Amino acid sequence: MNRIFRALINYFIKGVLVVVPIGAAIFLIVWIFSSIDKSLNLSDLIITDPKTGKPIYIPGLGILTIIVVIMIAGVVVTYLITEPIYNWFSRLFHRLPLFNFVYSSVKDLTEAFVGDEKKFNEPVLVTMDEFGLKRIGFVTHKDLNVLGLPNDVAVYFPFSYSFTGQLVILPATRVKPINKSASEMMKFVVSGGVSHLV
Repeated sequence: MNRIFRALINYFIKGVLVVVPIGAAIFLIVWIFSSIDKSLNLSDLIITDPKTGKPIYIPGLGILTIIVVIMIAGVVVTYLITEPIYNWFSRLFHRLPLFNFVYSSVKDLTEAFVGDEKKFNEPVLVTMDEFGLKRIGFVTHKDLNVLGLPNDVAVYFPFSYSFTGQLVILPATRVKPINKSASEMMKFVVSGGVSHLV
């Protein structure tokens, strides 16, 4: 009886190790997409049920709207927006302090992940103190002469189990490159170090 109970516990634990990560990943993805879809779904404003007169919600239309708008914006920027028009919009955004702050921050963060010059592509190991405490981060700027710090670099430290992080400026001598891919190291840090390194 004791052996059967231990076997059942063992099966349960192995099942948890398989089901919980898959379930959590699916739940998180579905939650993110459904939240975005519901907030941007225009069908309930446009389409109404002829019998009841109530708005009709069409699942997926919000995500489809985002994809179409992004694709159209990409085509417009590629083929229609010239340098003078782009510069005019930039000057206009700079005159709106609050909008400019939010716009430039989001733009820089977006370009850091998907732009031509990705920022989080250089993982490093940083010695934090004299006791040998080390942290994994990503170099975002190597030249800080504009801040009067010619020998320092800017390193971004993502937090585990979070989408936030911390930017630290420190001497370049404390930074050691890691011979691993940026995505692998980001996954390792965000998972709290439990993700396997290959």
